[in-house]
Amino acid sequence: MTTSQTPPRAATRPPRPSTKPNGQWKIDGTTPLNGNEEWKQVDDGLAVRGRIENIYAAGGFASIDPTDLHGRFRVWGLYTQRKPGIDGGRTATLSPEELEDAYFMLRVRIDGGQLTTEQLRVIAGISQEFGRDTADLTDRQNVQLHWVEVESMPEIWRRLEAVGLGTTEACGDVPRVVLGSPVAGISAEELIDPTPQIDEITSRFIGDPTLSNLPRKFKSAITGHPNHDVVHEINDVAFVAVEHPELGIGYDLWVGGGLSTTPRLGERLGVFVAPERVAEAWHGVAQIFRDYGYRRLRNKARLKFLLAEWGTEKFRRVLEDEYLGYALPDGPALPKPAAPGDHVGIHRQKDGRFYVGATPIVGRVSGTTLARLADLIEEHGSTRLRTTPHQKVVILDIAEDRVESLVAGLDELGLQARPSLIRRGTIACTGIEFCKLAIVETKVNATAAVLDLEERLAAFDLPHPISLHVNGCPNSCARIQTADIGLKGQLVTIDGEQVPGYQVHLGGGLASQDRDEAGLGRTVRGLKVAADGIADYVDRVVRRFLDERDVAADETFAQWAHRADEEALQ
Repeated sequence: MTTSQTPPRAATRPPRPSTKPNGQWKIDGTTPLNGNEEWKQVDDGLAVRGRIENIYAAGGFASIDPTDLHGRFRVWGLYTQRKPGIDGGRTATLSPEELEDAYFMLRVRIDGGQLTTEQLRVIAGISQEFGRDTADLTDRQNVQLHWVEVESMPEIWRRLEAVGLGTTEACGDVPRVVLGSPVAGISAEELIDPTPQIDEITSRFIGDPTLSNLPRKFKSAITGHPNHDVVHEINDVAFVAVEHPELGIGYDLWVGGGLSTTPRLGERLGVFVAPERVAEAWHGVAQIFRDYGYRRLRNKARLKFLLAEWGTEKFRRVLEDEYLGYALPDGPALPKPAAPGDHVGIHRQKDGRFYVGATPIVGRVSGTTLARLADLIEEHGSTRLRTTPHQKVVILDIAEDRVESLVAGLDELGLQARPSLIRRGTIACTGIEFCKLAIVETKVNATAAVLDLEERLAAFDLPHPISLHVNGCPNSCARIQTADIGLKGQLVTIDGEQVPGYQVHLGGGLASQDRDEAGLGRTVRGLKVAADGIADYVDRVVRRFLDERDVAADETFAQWAHRADEEALQ
């Protein structure tokens, strides 16, 4: 195999005082320090597509080279899914080969969440024909399918690319999907439409072999909306629209956010980025990560660890001096969002028409549902929709006299535009149904809890949405540390018996979730719930909150959870 990327040469710098180098290319050189880094340099992940199309699709699952299967396939949005029947207690004891099935999860990349009904119908058809009618809306604005066979990939790519979609760098140690405001270009409230910036980044840099071997995943977000609707605080790099008193509308630059087992919120660099400079600044941050990111230990390889060592002042200096070649002006801080950023409900567009944000339960839909949704949207005079970072869908361009008809049709599809605050605030990751890392079921358990809680709490007037995030393992794909109630999947001991369950995180949130500022949730020692006890626990703690909250101060659940004593949170 040949290398499709030449790493930048190591700069001449004094050696690190540590006896163990961190694998920073510009400091330690580019010699691989672990097996993962070695195979990435032997052959780039972008190169595996040719083998999928020309060798593996013909030879089937058994013909796939193991390194391609467990490494390079990810760059094209493909992960082997979990073999049915393997319980969560065996997740950490079995090898990937023992856990995996001969089928794949396929992630369709949807930058900015922007879709047409034609594109949606193609995704739906692929789901129905090749994915056993599975489809999940993710909290990264993608659509995930399951039960995909490698033999089907050439035809799947042909269909996706015929309508401008793809799976390039949907997973892996690469620049992943760029989150964008779901109402970009149509919201009456937005400061600027970020679509041109998203388009420039993706057209210039996605599939670029100079960025296809990063230390770990690289997550991006851009929004022009004042409600901060792209969870910018937990991305590696994010641009959030702000008005500079002298320079006009541009972006506030954030870096170094990420959750998983070591959560860290991103930080402002304190700079103002003009719209025409966004792609350059994004590229500079991505190159810093490539050249200075830690590569020796994968659990320390995200950008947040580099930022923790450098701090924002050094990060800004390196960005400006080594990568941009010019200084960025200082910029103002972001104001507090005026409303939640999930865009659920009925909202007037700047052109007088309406957009309608609707929620499935925990992002679970199907190919059949997506096909019917495409039909429904077109029947109501539109061809545009958006996915969101909250596992929701937003339908655009609806005439005022067609809104209620659309809402009724969405209800019939299980997509509610006027959901309960519990349904609206609940998201869940893939869970043990398909994920090899999971310990506990998520989608089914969360769905059952939502339906139960809607009955239990129907008589209560919740003052704010309650965000309930359910995750099947510690990796926080469902953002458990930034939820009012976050549930981390693990085996728990209840009444002396070990059962699937969750550790509880309480009081987290982001600025887009009715918070004064972003913050991570707290944990209470020993506070765990069984997998079938979600509704019981949430019902109990929400009722306690309603009894004890400071009504005069309009206290939120998160504020209460951080001041409440441990007994109140049990």
